[in-house]
Amino acid sequence: MVKRALNAIVSQRIEVNPNLVKLRIVPDGWELPDFTPGQYGVLGLPGSAKRYSTADPENPPAESDVVIVRAYSVASSSVAKEYLEFYISLVRSGALTPRLLNLKVNDRVWLSPKLKGMFTMSEVPNKYNVVLIATGTGVAPYMSMIRTEIAQGLRHRFGVIHGAYHLSDLGYNAELSTLASVSSSFAYIPVLSHSREEAVHWKGHEGYVQHVWKKKILDDAWGYHPTPDNTHVFLCGHPMMIKEMTEILQSEGFKKHSKRSPGQIHVEQFFAKL
Repeated sequence: MVKRALNAIVSQRIEVNPNLVKLRIVPDGWELPDFTPGQYGVLGLPGSAKRYSTADPENPPAESDVVIVRAYSVASSSVAKEYLEFYISLVRSGALTPRLLNLKVNDRVWLSPKLKGMFTMSEVPNKYNVVLIATGTGVAPYMSMIRTEIAQGLRHRFGVIHGAYHLSDLGYNAELSTLASVSSSFAYIPVLSHSREEAVHWKGHEGYVQHVWKKKILDDAWGYHPTPDNTHVFLCGHPMMIKEMTEILQSEGFKKHSKRSPGQIHVEQFFAKL
C-alpha cells in the first residue's frame, strides 16, 4: 500500500446483481495507454473510502490516507479507448472490492497509467481456433479479446465456456448470446453450478466447465473436437478449475504455454495478482 493521487473518474456503473458490477473508468487529464486485449490494470482507493453496505466489517480498519490497490483484467476493447471497463465481484472480507462496489458515477479512483500482463492472444497463429474458459469474473479479459477481434474482423473460430453460480452472475450473457446467434465462427456455452436455486427453470447446461468439456458439448457446436493441432485454450478463474482443466487438457495432449516452451494452454492466475 502506497500513497497515490486519485487520477480517474467513474463514468458509468452497471449493477449486474447486488454483488457484481461493471465499472467504466476514464482518466482525468491524461490519455488511456495502448494495451493488448487480455491485459490488466490496477485500481486503487484510499482506506478512507466507504465500504459497501453488505461487506464485512474491516478489522483492523485500513489506514485512511493510504491507497489500497489491486489488479483487475480489462473487459473493454483495445480499439475504442474511450474508457476502461472492469468486471468486479464483491469479496465481503476484502480490502478493496467493498470500496469499489460502493463507487458511484463521478466518484474518483486511482488507475494505473500502464496496463500489463502476458495473458493475450498475441502468440496464437491465425489458423488456430480459440477456446476461452472462465469462471465468474474470469470472463473479463475474454470480453476485451472478443470485442477487439470483432472490431478488427474475426480471425479465429471462438468458443466461450463460462461457468457461474446463477444466471444473474453471467454478466455478459446477452452480449455473448447475441454474438453466437449471428456468427457461425462463435459458440457460447454458459453453465450454472447452482441452477436448482433459480426462480425460473434453467434450460441450459448444469455443473462446471470441466463437465462441459468432458461431455464434448463444444464438439456439437463445432462439429469436431478441439485438439492441440487446431486449438489454443485459455483458462481464467478459480484456481481449482484451472488445475482440473489443465490436467484434462494435458491428458489430451495439450501443453502449457510459456515463452521458453510454446504450448496451447494459456493460464491467467488473476487470484494471485497483487
